Amino acid sequence: MTFLDLTTRPSHHLTGPEHTVTEPATGDALGTVTLATAEDVAAAARTGSAAQTAWARAPHLTRAAVLRRAGDLFAGHAGLREWLVREAGSIPGKADFELHVAAQECYEAAALASRPAGQVLPTDEPRLSYTRRVPVGVVGVIAPFNAPLILSIRSVAPALALGNAVVLKPDPRTAVCGGLALAAVFEEAGLPEGLLHVLPGGPQTGQALVADPLVPVVSFTGSTAAGRAVGEAAGRHLKRAHLELGGNSALIVLEDADLDAVISTAAWGSFFHQGQICMTAGRHLVHASLYDEYVERLAAKADSLAVGDPHREDVHLGPLIDHGQLTKVHGLVEASTAHGARLAAGGTHDRLFYRPTVLADTDDRTPAYAEEVFGPVAPVRSFTTADEAVALASAGPYGLALGIVTRDPSRGLDLAERVPTGIVHINDQTVNDEAVAPFGGVAASGTGSRFGGDANLEAFTDLRWTTVRGDVARYPF
Repeated sequence: MTFLDLTTRPSHHLTGPEHTVTEPATGDALGTVTLATAEDVAAAARTGSAAQTAWARAPHLTRAAVLRRAGDLFAGHAGLREWLVREAGSIPGKADFELHVAAQECYEAAALASRPAGQVLPTDEPRLSYTRRVPVGVVGVIAPFNAPLILSIRSVAPALALGNAVVLKPDPRTAVCGGLALAAVFEEAGLPEGLLHVLPGGPQTGQALVADPLVPVVSFTGSTAAGRAVGEAAGRHLKRAHLELGGNSALIVLEDADLDAVISTAAWGSFFHQGQICMTAGRHLVHASLYDEYVERLAAKADSLAVGDPHREDVHLGPLIDHGQLTKVHGLVEASTAHGARLAAGGTHDRLFYRPTVLADTDDRTPAYAEEVFGPVAPVRSFTTADEAVALASAGPYGLALGIVTRDPSRGLDLAERVPTGIVHINDQTVNDEAVAPFGGVAASGTGSRFGGDANLEAFTDLRWTTVRGDVARYPF
């Protein structure tokens, strides 16, 4: 497929308004897509439910072959790389990483199709007693704009491999690389018709997907505020919602850290993809003995990074996704400096290109320290004892990722045991992802590790108990 092929794909008879796909770096229109209505959601759920039965009964080798072929297509898809750069504002390296992870997600999902499906249970009765994992039916997937391919495929691929149909609602801002591209790849990979429906849309489309009675499981990735609404709605409808939400992750730099090594790690953790990553290092907690030099070096690193159009220039950071995100990010930076934080680097922008920003002298009330910024902003704060570092890292509503930098890995692991979080990296920053690893946060960051590895089995199947007797059971009456 070429770059233009994806802009001209049909929208499968969706009935909503036309939406212009925009390149954030330039403001240029890249094409149009049709948005989905509540009626489109209902129709997709019906079609998916009808097609799913045969797919679930297909040999596991058949399902695995489709997933492997999809992985091969993602691995070699140059046209989708361009979409990730232009539609999502990704630098080419980030686009390549998304394609790599997408391929790995498909390969790992292919292996799920042949996993043992249950257990034989002991019983006191003259019967065979066993459990079996069965597909839930139709899985609803709601994915965001920031890593659109990864955050769609990590639910779509395992759900399909385990015998389900999928209704995918990508963010309209990345409707192509987070939605239509997946449909094109799986069609080419041989997925039977009716099993994957891509329905770009806004909150009303998402609400309809959560409420649809034919969709028993919803996989949502997005903000904590939106995730609460999804979880509440799913609870009213007695269906499972797997929620991967926001974060304000801490990077703890202990007094024995090697600053020559840590600054690159720290900068990547806060500035990768313009900070538009849920795992971004949103709070730099640095031992007081290193604090001044750390701020100086991190600010120098921020000033050295190139910001611009990733499609036409060789840059480290591309544009923020839209003006709404720009307003939020810059508003938090200005509110922080008004509160007393020192602007050590950045704090300026040209259109949607926001300079990587370092804020020193922050505290609990500094807005950019206390809240998830979702922009290239690194608030820095000092601590004097390990207990204080643990208390600072544990404070706040989130619990997604944690990074600890120290020359003593055992000490880092000991500290990590004391901080509630879903993900820990010793001697690394907070932004990491692998298809084989369970991914998810706790508290306001989500409902636990629901994506990756064995977690996919629990997320996208139901556990059924079955017994079999040779003759009909008899009872006292």
